Amino acid sequence: MTNKNFKSGFVAILGRPNVGKSTFMNHVMGQKIAIMSDKPQTTRNKIQGIYTTENEQIVFIDTPGIHKPHNALGDFMVQSAYSTLRECDVVLFMVAADEPRSTGENMIIERLKTAEVPVILVVNKIDKIHPDRLFEIITDYTSQMDFAEVVPISALAGNNTETLLQTLSDKLSVGPQYFPEDQITDHPERFLVSEMIREKILLLTREEVPHSIAVITDKMSRDEETGKIHIMATIIVERKSQKGIVLGKGGDMIRKIGKMARRDIEVMLGDKVYLETWVKVKNDWRDRKMDLADFGYKKDDYM
Repeated sequence: MTNKNFKSGFVAILGRPNVGKSTFMNHVMGQKIAIMSDKPQTTRNKIQGIYTTENEQIVFIDTPGIHKPHNALGDFMVQSAYSTLRECDVVLFMVAADEPRSTGENMIIERLKTAEVPVILVVNKIDKIHPDRLFEIITDYTSQMDFAEVVPISALAGNNTETLLQTLSDKLSVGPQYFPEDQITDHPERFLVSEMIREKILLLTREEVPHSIAVITDKMSRDEETGKIHIMATIIVERKSQKGIVLGKGGDMIRKIGKMARRDIEVMLGDKVYLETWVKVKNDWRDRKMDLADFGYKKDDYM
């Protein structure tokens, strides 16, 4: 790195579930590194997206949606999200323009008032409202606390995201390049594979199943005969009835999940993939701390 004015920093994206945090980060990165779903609490771990140009490196930390936890997994997710306040240089507080300010946003705002770094209000989904409503929404939020900046965007359409990136760049200080310029995330491929499988389950299943799912990538290796990457993954559910739903009649659901996940995995890896999946029942795993750690939700990640 020869640019003496090179800027860098860590930016946490906080907000309630389904406000578009992962959509925004995927748009900035130009490819999927965080899974997306219309079901709340899709993101469970902190996921770093690394955006690098000739002048700066912005490390985005996409956090789980902040909600009232109902089990140990939910508590992990909320603590994980709030822990980013101790390790970032700027906070993006993202809200949805098409939803009124709720007690959830108020709870986050109270926490953000104690933040020792700049907090930027990002009003997302502006494509879903009449432009005349925007001023009212911004006024409502800015009456609650003083934000360093306010930037309205549409993460899905890409509207005004360049303005937000420039605003972030202006807030960062001169600093080192933390990651190689071609690296876009800090998570290993196995984690991303598991997340892509979980995304398809979120998309295709219903009722209580999506939140009861964990996915572990057990093995990734190249098959010398076929040249394909052989992936073995285990889908964890909480009850036997959920296993039946994930498998489907005659195994049709698990085949559909595998087929859709394989397409995304092949795009990510840039290679042909042979994907094998199994479904295993682990009763009430979301409330067992040992199981949470085994399935990748580790307390050390937010302490």
